[in-house]
Amino acid sequence: MPPNETLFLESTTRIQKESIHSFMDFQVWDFPGQLEYLEPSFDLEEIFAGLGALVWVIDAQDDYIDSVSRLSQTTLTIQQFYPNINIEVFIHKVDGLSDEYRTDTFQDIVQHISDELSDAGYENAPVHYYLTSIYDYSVFEAFSKVIQKLIPNLSTLENLINTLTNNCGFEKTYLFDVLSKIYIASDTRPVDMASYEMCSDYIDVIVDVSELYSWDHPDRKPKGEQMLEAESHVILHDETMIHLMEINKYLCLVSVIKNPEAKEKKGLIDMNCRTFQEALNEVFSRSWEEEPEGQVMEGQQGPRGP
Repeated sequence: MPPNETLFLESTTRIQKESIHSFMDFQVWDFPGQLEYLEPSFDLEEIFAGLGALVWVIDAQDDYIDSVSRLSQTTLTIQQFYPNINIEVFIHKVDGLSDEYRTDTFQDIVQHISDELSDAGYENAPVHYYLTSIYDYSVFEAFSKVIQKLIPNLSTLENLINTLTNNCGFEKTYLFDVLSKIYIASDTRPVDMASYEMCSDYIDVIVDVSELYSWDHPDRKPKGEQMLEAESHVILHDETMIHLMEINKYLCLVSVIKNPEAKEKKGLIDMNCRTFQEALNEVFSRSWEEEPEGQVMEGQQGPRGP
């Protein structure tokens, strides 16, 4: 929803479970901040045994000392009994802070948590931090990083995208989950937030157009072999090209191309992207067309919890 409409959302008062059925099947469990789940009355095995990642959200505009303390206690419990869970900290609502205060807040939170874990004997605990806001795409970027750590064969996907990007002279390439707008992999160049936002918005445009016009018409006869997946590209005012190719109903490949000669080599780009698609199919050892709806792909293990 638009960020300004979230002002009217009620606070979370109970555990809410949301199932996500897309490229990966997983659940998000939303815990109210005041819930004391470390008390003996709660079953830790029921809560933590199936987790792939714990995302702890800290309000950067509020007094966060109590939240940081509870996070440290939770992290110690996880490190002791469930060391395979990824611990991700979203320092949230940073849009209301100045750049200087934002940096100070980030460093203060990291230092508090590091000190408490160090005092308990956990040096360099695997806790990862992100500055996030709903008024830009930083929260999608952060959640993309969280999900990527739960994807088998991530390094293989990155290598394939790197090969495609280098051979085609792309500036940046993302493999997006169409439904959630998170990217499950990209090339290893640094992420430019502006290009990420542009690619994400472009997906919305193509999805809207596809829903309007890609329906079956009884009088429409195919002229030869038809392409099932959507393809599109657009040239921007600065000669930058955005190229999109749908991989299947879950994934699409979106690339930023700065080379002004790219529009003359569109056929070559399409061919290389199709080669990438074939390689991606081989990674998961099953063609997309045979994939039953709502099922995790063969060779993939989706996280079982939040």
